[in-house]
Amino acid sequence: MADIITLDDVRDATILIGKILRKKGHTVHTFTEEEDAITHAENNKIDLAILDIKLKKMSGVEVLAILKKIDPRIRVIMLTGYPTVETAREAISLGADEYCVKPIDRDELENKVEKVLGLSK
Repeated sequence: MADIITLDDVRDATILIGKILRKKGHTVHTFTEEEDAITHAENNKIDLAILDIKLKKMSGVEVLAILKKIDPRIRVIMLTGYPTVETAREAISLGADEYCVKPIDRDELENKVEKVLGLSK
């Protein structure tokens, strides 16, 4: 299955995403610090990044841009508790593949991950 990183400033959110996706057979690395997630992506092949838009030091959109420089093929799903059309447009224009609204819905997350990774039937 896929190697996935998830980055959110709320540790419980990363834990929840990790539990959901590990049950589907994915390897999930969870981060609450932007630098740690970026360093991991620089040193490991990542298939998918799940990024919260609101982080501690950077925005998720800034992290998205950095990850795309590291590996343009990386797939990205953005998360937000504050959905706006502008944020969605910006994330998509920078290369995000999907967008999920928090609180996280297990079925929606599983479906979007499968779709983005090309695993859906």
